[in-house]
Amino acid sequence: MRALAQLATTGLSRSAAIRAALMTAAARLRDRENLATEAASLEADEHDRAETRAVAELMEQLRA
Repeated sequence: MRALAQLATTGLSRSAAIRAALMTAAARLRDRENLATEAASLEADEHDRAETRAVAELMEQLRA
């Protein structure tokens, strides 16, 4: 209720504030799903994993 009241202080009506909050929440869920899909794709890519290991090894050598 406090969050709704805070959104309403921006000049939005109660229904517009709720609609905006739902749209934001849905966008965040889509972003998480897209990120998870991309991470799974990269994890399954052997070439990408080899490149990641090579970069990590190089960084270790430079750190030493």
